[in-house]
Amino acid sequence: MVSTTSVSFKNYALVTLAYWGFTITDGALRMLVLLYFYQIGYSPLEIAFLFLFYEVFGIFTNFFGGWIGSQFGLRVTLYRGIGLQVVSLIMLSWVNPSWVQWLAVFYVMVAQAFSGIAKDLTKMSSKSAIRLVVPQDAQSSLFKWVAVLTGSKNALKGVGFFLGSALLTLFGFVNALWVMAVGLFLIMFTSIMLPEDMGKIKQKVRFSQLFSKSQEINVLSAARFFLFGSRDVWFVVGLPVFLQGTLGWSFYQVGGFMACWVIGYGIIQSLAPTLIQKFGSGEPPTSKTIQFWTFTLTAVPCAIAMALQLGLPANLVIVGGLIFFGIVFAFNSAVHSYLVLAFTDDDEVALNVGFYYMANSGGRLAGTVLSGLVYQISGLVGCLWVSMLFVLVAALVSLKLPDPQPSKAIAWQARSGD
Repeated sequence: MVSTTSVSFKNYALVTLAYWGFTITDGALRMLVLLYFYQIGYSPLEIAFLFLFYEVFGIFTNFFGGWIGSQFGLRVTLYRGIGLQVVSLIMLSWVNPSWVQWLAVFYVMVAQAFSGIAKDLTKMSSKSAIRLVVPQDAQSSLFKWVAVLTGSKNALKGVGFFLGSALLTLFGFVNALWVMAVGLFLIMFTSIMLPEDMGKIKQKVRFSQLFSKSQEINVLSAARFFLFGSRDVWFVVGLPVFLQGTLGWSFYQVGGFMACWVIGYGIIQSLAPTLIQKFGSGEPPTSKTIQFWTFTLTAVPCAIAMALQLGLPANLVIVGGLIFFGIVFAFNSAVHSYLVLAFTDDDEVALNVGFYYMANSGGRLAGTVLSGLVYQISGLVGCLWVSMLFVLVAALVSLKLPDPQPSKAIAWQARSGD
């Protein structure tokens, strides 16, 4: 007889493998598209539009993803998410540089729409499934298992950044896409071995329940919108274009540097809860915790912009500034991810988290579009000033947050995933 624990560990391994495989290809695809289309002459704003549907459809997927998973099961949403990513990769391999530019842009936007849906279906399925594969008699280890999954996510996305730039250099755009499509296609079949009814519930969820009615969740979601918009407004398009176009970095250098940054960010993000408790009061975070870290973050893009305007060495300013930005941003994200659970009742977790991540996707969308637009008008310095304004708004919004109720202050060490 197979033990429940061994079956659960097997399911955990399958979910983790699927999530890891998808995350690597997602990071690689972003770097491939960005560097390739910049290389063939697309402007920063046109590149930003290539990612527009990716973020737009991510918003809708986050909004409806929890409902879809609860009605049809997480196995369905997981392997369909991975399958959509394979479709997106194959579609992009058919892009022809000789096409009229408006047609090429629209075609890539549609392919990226499938990728955006795929990303959020996979993320929602994986993070929800982890809560279901740990046996009820081993709930004390749940946080450890969640930490392994979420703590590795951003690090692997960084690996994907480097992989994308390496594949582009070694094999070219089309062959790189096919290599990733084949690898992800093989991973997709592992998710079919998960239980068919995983995450499925019997009762129907009313449409009105998809909207958060909690003031705390609404305020936190608004702060999340501006927090992640502040990162993407200079990181998504402006920074890699600046490194490659202005500083003359190679594809390897751009991809490698951004990969190292995201890997480091993922490590700090996973360590942030332990560090805050160790060097703080030892208690779970309060509203003052997120207010401190958000106001602290406001100074970072401001300092980088001023240093560039003063003519300090751009390489040193960007590398040093981005490292400091990543550290402070990781603390912000970790505390945010705890608070959304601390403000949520058990029977509303899926709906509130879906609403919260919809705001996250909305901030990424705004940041992505502004990253291309502002860079084209004012360069990287302009992107940094807009980033500072976004962080300031997030900090001001967070002033409206109350402290979580003690009864909801769950162990949060594992709740640090983006």
